[in-house]
Amino acid sequence: MTDEITVFTGSGNPEFAQRMCDLLGVELSPTNITRFSNDCIQVQLRANCRRKDVYIVQPLVPPVQENLVELLLMLDAARGASANHITAVIPHYAYARSDKKDASRISIGAKLVADMLSAAGATRVITMTLHSEQVHGFFNVPVDHLTAVKELAAAFSEDDLSDTVVVSPDFGYAKVASEFARRLDLPVAAGSKRRMADDKVIIDRIVGDVEGKKVIIIDDEVATAGSMIELIQKLREEGVTDISIATTHGLFTGKAVERLNAEPDIARIVSTDTVPLTAERTPERLQVRSVAPLFAEAVRRHNCGESVSSLFSDEPTYG
Repeated sequence: MTDEITVFTGSGNPEFAQRMCDLLGVELSPTNITRFSNDCIQVQLRANCRRKDVYIVQPLVPPVQENLVELLLMLDAARGASANHITAVIPHYAYARSDKKDASRISIGAKLVADMLSAAGATRVITMTLHSEQVHGFFNVPVDHLTAVKELAAAFSEDDLSDTVVVSPDFGYAKVASEFARRLDLPVAAGSKRRMADDKVIIDRIVGDVEGKKVIIIDDEVATAGSMIELIQKLREEGVTDISIATTHGLFTGKAVERLNAEPDIARIVSTDTVPLTAERTPERLQVRSVAPLFAEAVRRHNCGESVSSLFSDEPTYG
């Protein structure tokens, strides 16, 4: 049924979209993105969409606002071209961090952007590892919320994991950390974290036995790495000297690369390719695992009317 699929991409991560298309056995359809003299963006989809299942691949990664507008315009163009179904494939949904009204007179950006996507024409969203799970419920259209836990665990599955503990940065992420640990048959610990008024993160203590152990820290994303470094310092106080990091979204913004490279106790960092990286934003000891096969399989199953949730069992997928 792949002849009914038409895939487009914007500027966010065309290499990721191409990997998906190679796995699906379909052509990546061309998109023409131009800019008017007044700085407005214009998007033209250069393939027939009529009565097709259209998939638009565009992560919300820096520059987030540019990529968001491109995505909205592509969705609107597909709707105007009489597509049957229009799925926004968003490997990284940056606005998931704006999930609550934690200060006066602010917008809940995750909800606003979700509304904008459906208003522009999206009839379904496929995304991965939302920063806050409740954001799933902000959308007015069905959402396939994928997870990279299985892929991240596979990166460590052949290592010597004796005396190793999985560490969640806080209690809120402990459920995901437990699933990751279960796949590797490891115990779990968690940081007791407080966020101060100036947005500085304080790790009061580590709940669980990590003294003298090797640890794998797992988190949904690493942006500036400020919280990660705070956690590493607390682990060092517990006698931990061998640290690995596993994360779905390796953003590595601000001083992240400098901070991570300066940490001698980090053995390696494992991330996925949901966020494209430049040389300047690539820390040392980084290994990237592709989740394009997971997204390609989700697209195939959606197109064929099969279960997407079973994708995360131990059954084989594209690979």
